[in-house]
Amino acid sequence: MNAPVLNAPRIVRLNPADTVVVAVDPVEAGAVAEGVTARARVPRGHKMATVGIPEGQPIVKFGQIIGFASKAIEPGDWVHEHNVVMHDFERDYRFAEDAKQEELLPPELQATFQGFRRANGKVGTRNYIGILTSVNCSASVARFMAQEIERSGILANYPNIDGVIPLVHGGGCALDVKGEGYEILKRTQWGYATNPNMAGVVMVGLGCEGFQIGRWKDAYGISESDTFRTMTIQEVGGTKKTVQAGVEAIKTMLPIANRAQRETVPASELLLALQCGGSDGYSGITANPALGAAVDILVKHGGTAILSETPEIYGAEHLLTRRAATREIGEKLVDMIHWWEDYTARNKMEMNNNPSPGNKLGGLTTILEKSLGAAAKGGTRTMTGVYHYAEPVDAKGFVYMDTPGYDPVAATGQVAGGANVLCFTTGRGSAYGCKPTPSIKLATNSEIYRRMIDDMDINCGDILDGVSIEQKGQEIFETVLRVASGERSKSEQLGYGDAEFVPWTVGATM
Repeated sequence: MNAPVLNAPRIVRLNPADTVVVAVDPVEAGAVAEGVTARARVPRGHKMATVGIPEGQPIVKFGQIIGFASKAIEPGDWVHEHNVVMHDFERDYRFAEDAKQEELLPPELQATFQGFRRANGKVGTRNYIGILTSVNCSASVARFMAQEIERSGILANYPNIDGVIPLVHGGGCALDVKGEGYEILKRTQWGYATNPNMAGVVMVGLGCEGFQIGRWKDAYGISESDTFRTMTIQEVGGTKKTVQAGVEAIKTMLPIANRAQRETVPASELLLALQCGGSDGYSGITANPALGAAVDILVKHGGTAILSETPEIYGAEHLLTRRAATREIGEKLVDMIHWWEDYTARNKMEMNNNPSPGNKLGGLTTILEKSLGAAAKGGTRTMTGVYHYAEPVDAKGFVYMDTPGYDPVAATGQVAGGANVLCFTTGRGSAYGCKPTPSIKLATNSEIYRRMIDDMDINCGDILDGVSIEQKGQEIFETVLRVASGERSKSEQLGYGDAEFVPWTVGATM
């Protein structure tokens, strides 16, 4: 009797030079794919070797090195933590080699959306009043202010306002006021105060904290106005009086903020933050390259996209430096990589501390593999600028911002830089929102899209069924335009965003 023939599993080869393929569906031991018989079960999203790889030799995916064989790997072996190790290797940065002058569509052919044009010329996609805090000690008071506004029902009288949001954090004191951490917090607070999605801001502090509101105002030449007010609990006279003063300040802002009206503006006014979280083996195959295709379209329409998460482009930075507009821009990115290598070493960590356990369950083995997939979110356009965390982004096109890989911290820096809309890819199913900036969730696989349908806006898993990267990129771009025009993303419908303001903490807590 003949042995039963196993159905040929679906697999993906990403580059002709690859020594592994990716299992779209689980590959059972004994199944044949690309003429190779699986020697062990390969879970969905994971890798199978198609050639023999001697111990110590590189493993190639995306046409790039993702790690090295810790022991001899046979054709058909499952390739993962048990037989892969990472160590450093030389990268050829080839600065600005692929840089080119981007050709934009003529203005009459550029896409448009309905946005809020601000007095300074910037354009918002939302119309919020924010309550910022200088220190954790004033966090509860900020929340009390927002709760009081919500309880009063007064917002029903102001239909053009998206809400009043308390954006609180865990720092602001016990830090070196001349150090890097202070400068980052200073930039982040100012970036949120001036983000075009904010119609008005109240800043509340305790009064004795290291992050002094007065010093912050002096640094940026900030003056009090009808839409910008500051106060401290100690000066006003305690919790109840400060809550009352904050509520009154907000009430005076409401009619002013409500005057804002959406108008037709070009897509060149969009500043799109790019995020990925809960990545899996499909991220670099479906959602990330599809988002990259959307970025290419946005840049062609004159817009801007911000790639970030430096620990998660580690090992792929040489692909970005080749796209830098100038050598100086590329070298700035490499300097950031070296800072992170030193930063992790000083804290007795390593860059390969990433991927997370969830990433590894989803099929990612090393930070090199994760980074190559994550960098795909940035598309193919020339990199026109590199920014430090929370610096205002003033260049058009595809740019880079230095941030940690931790999504809330990374997105906080991007929003502080001016991002007015955000796309977030996920394979494991991240739960996330980002007030005042709407967050659009892209599922890397159809299973997580179906399972978390209330959280996911777009299914990129159908790319595995034949939908092209280009088609999906166009779908993402069109969704970005609709959300920028006021359509609510799933995370907004669920109410996410109040708690996801997380400034990067650098340095010792004293």
